[in-house]
Amino acid sequence: MTAASEEEPVWVGLDLGTQSVRALAVSASGQVVGSGSRPLRSRRDGTRHEQDPEQWWEALGAASRAALGELAPERVRGVATDGTSGTVLLVDRAGAHITPALMYDDSRASDQARRVNEGGRTVWSSLGYRMQARWALPKVLWMLEQWPELARGARLAHQPDYINRRLCGHEVPADTSHALKTGYDLIHEGWPCEVLERLGVPEGLLPSVVRSGSTLGEVCAEAARQTGIAVGTPVIAGMTDGCAAQLATGALCEGQWSSVLGTTLVLKGVSPELIRDPNGVLYSHRAPDGGWLPGGASSTGAAVLSTSFPERDLDELGRRAADYEHTGVLAYPLLGRGERFPFAAADAEGFLLGEPADEAEHFAALLQGVAYVERLSFDYLHLLGAPIHGELTLTGGGTRSRYWCQLRADVLGRPVRLLENSESALGMAVLAASAGRSTAQVAAEMVRLREVIEPRPDRVERFHEPYLRLVGELADRGWLDPSVASHARARAGA
Repeated sequence: MTAASEEEPVWVGLDLGTQSVRALAVSASGQVVGSGSRPLRSRRDGTRHEQDPEQWWEALGAASRAALGELAPERVRGVATDGTSGTVLLVDRAGAHITPALMYDDSRASDQARRVNEGGRTVWSSLGYRMQARWALPKVLWMLEQWPELARGARLAHQPDYINRRLCGHEVPADTSHALKTGYDLIHEGWPCEVLERLGVPEGLLPSVVRSGSTLGEVCAEAARQTGIAVGTPVIAGMTDGCAAQLATGALCEGQWSSVLGTTLVLKGVSPELIRDPNGVLYSHRAPDGGWLPGGASSTGAAVLSTSFPERDLDELGRRAADYEHTGVLAYPLLGRGERFPFAAADAEGFLLGEPADEAEHFAALLQGVAYVERLSFDYLHLLGAPIHGELTLTGGGTRSRYWCQLRADVLGRPVRLLENSESALGMAVLAASAGRSTAQVAAEMVRLREVIEPRPDRVERFHEPYLRLVGELADRGWLDPSVASHARARAGA
């Protein structure tokens, strides 16, 4: 943690993650002057994933107090909160939760997702996506069917809505970012009432909505006691955790992208125009400054490493993997069943072709496989007409391995940027500091670059053949559209 001038203003970013709540106090120059974190607990059972919303508030209060413990209260100029995209619950008129929260990856609403896609096909097509079982609107239908007696007189709340109401002490609107997966029309900026009526969503269930970055109210006295944030501090409408992570990278100008490699792989970029995806696997948020933030989330990612090599030293395996860049073993590193991006295939399953000589070669194949999926994602974005010419920033737990970052630069054939801090909570501090200013400009002042990794010229060509081999395998199995495979081959010069 770096000391900042005691007079410098500070903004607080609050990140409601899956496993913890994180609070950061960040100065105007991007220095983290206070931080706090508290764990969260989940209830999981098959497709079910729930959390108790009250623990969000308790954990947030403790994390915030820890972050602000030594700061003068008057230095804090604003606070913003992000949450997991698609996490929703029902609350009563006083804002108290009356159901558990259905988390972002709860997928019990598959039947409802089909109904939602049939009932709102024209609207979703105009917005460039298709609804998925994990999205919020199918979950709304599921809750209405599961708890009809509770739904009478209830209101829907996204994860940050529940927190922002507690912070302000009164009902607050949702933000456009979290409302996207509930069906909010980002083009016309309103709920598609005819579709919702057709689906049986009661009038008055859904909240009003404002643009991310809008002021929702001020911290009330009770919230100040719980959080340590001074009474009267502006509360700013936030964004989803994925968008918050993008703000934390400063990737907010046309053609810039951030690639978040954690449990899964998530790409987020910037486009002046809405990118419409006929396959429905790419969707776009509204940028705080205008324009669009297209993105997609793959089901592949770093989770395959810890699952494939439990209780092993992954850093040591990563060092040994560098000896197997000529491996003939090819991996599609998918855990479980089903892929979401850069293609949608409910029956997709991971595979390993070839027999690794040892665990280091197996590990190398997995590292390369994730990098190939990342490259395929950019080939698909190019096919859709998305601008991808700008800087690429890597974030997430995968960046702890510098070798993996180098490998990804080699496979992609482009430089990659690494940052001093890329937490979602930092992105919310950036958004809170952007009131009346360009978010891109504020991010340029607050986001700190650590390193740029250039691709190794002698390695770039080496990875073309195995990449195209994976593309062919995905197409042959019927998961990847042949036109996407052809475009990938054309971009590789094959």
